[in-house]
Amino acid sequence: MVQRRSPLRLVPEPAPAPFAPGARRTLGAVELVPGRITAAVLTLSGAVLERAETAYDAGTATPDDIDAALAVAARVFAGHDPDGVGVAAAGLVDPEAGLITEVNDVPALHGYPVAARLGALTGLRVRVEHRARLQVLGDRWFGAGRGRRTFASVSTGEVLGVGILYDGEVLAPPGGRSGAHMTVSASGAPCTCGRRGCWKTVATTRWLRERSRAAGLGDGVSLAALVERTDEPARRVTEEYARNVALGLVNVQQLFAPGLFVLHGEAREGGERFRTLIEERLRADSADGASGAAEQPRVLVSAAAVDDVALLGGAGLVLSQL
Repeated sequence: MVQRRSPLRLVPEPAPAPFAPGARRTLGAVELVPGRITAAVLTLSGAVLERAETAYDAGTATPDDIDAALAVAARVFAGHDPDGVGVAAAGLVDPEAGLITEVNDVPALHGYPVAARLGALTGLRVRVEHRARLQVLGDRWFGAGRGRRTFASVSTGEVLGVGILYDGEVLAPPGGRSGAHMTVSASGAPCTCGRRGCWKTVATTRWLRERSRAAGLGDGVSLAALVERTDEPARRVTEEYARNVALGLVNVQQLFAPGLFVLHGEAREGGERFRTLIEERLRADSADGASGAAEQPRVLVSAAAVDDVALLGGAGLVLSQL
């Protein structure tokens, strides 16, 4: 067990929404990812009142199995009458049609009409968006993005992706992805999408474990364990991992200059050292292209519980529609 941890520059706990003091209205949120569906009812300040979770077999499930799992999770909304439900989904989505169009690991979700299915179950208005893109709405309404017009929210760990709020709007073009499959090395390792050199191949937990094993650091090594070690192999792997995460963020900074990057997920385990490594690399690689008016990029680590991140994004989607 790791007993000591470097302090993090954390996002403070969310304050109540200023326009709804003491309000009894609630928001609904669903996270739909390979093998798991989580549903929750939240207050207008982002506090989770009640949640439910159910599992399904990602590889063998049929659309009927997804329907059944969704029905179990949706029971959490009974008696709460939320203002709507925001669905944070993995894979490609079509927000206008309310569809999940493609999930590499779940054939049953290809073309799945999640908004229609959930709407029929609950009688509520349902909106769907990509999980990583919705994350930025969670930060906008309940976290470090409060009051900002432009910033980026980043998923790290098993799932990698970036959501961008630009001039008050979430960047979500039709067919747009989360950034995990942007090419960072034309001759890189094969990716699950069938291409090579995707950001995902060098900046997820899978890469970290494989590189740690190759460096003789053992199997199943976590980022938290690596940053606590003082040996040279552990230091090198940690620094390389931070550089790889920063690699994708540099591209985002060059294109949109969000200035602020809020990290979620595994990055919390890395402590202040890991956060600093990412920020230093981001600033160094962004400096040459920055104009005098550009905000120097900063990296913060969210204090939101890992299990709440996507749910806060779903609740933020509902708030954005009110």
